[in-house]
Amino acid sequence: MSHDFQIPRGIPIQPGKPVKQPQKAPHAGANEASFQKLLDQQLQTSELKFSAHALKRLAHRGIALSDGQMERLQEAVDKAAGKGSKESLILVDDLAFVVSVRNQTVITALDNEQMADNVFTNIDSAVVSKEVR
Repeated sequence: MSHDFQIPRGIPIQPGKPVKQPQKAPHAGANEASFQKLLDQQLQTSELKFSAHALKRLAHRGIALSDGQMERLQEAVDKAAGKGSKESLILVDDLAFVVSVRNQTVITALDNEQMADNVFTNIDSAVVSKEVR
């Protein structure tokens, strides 16, 4: 049996090159530790944002957050992120916020009056942050 194949002219034929052995990955524990460190740093430097919808709701409902409430809201979002949450209901005093934890973005805000008889959907966690007196 004969095989007819042609090698194009002008292309040098080289012997096969040795295959490099893949390098072993560093110890898994080191990767986990560095990932955890990066995650912790990201959580500490992440700044909570408010969607246009949330800003409208805050203005329309006359909701003003104190510095302490903003800090507790951010801490609650960070806790939810630490648990792997994606969408969370965050309760701060008599206010409720639906937050996209991954995006660090408040989606909507409600005060105590709007929370009555309300059903919150599309969330995978809830965090309650009450002021310690």
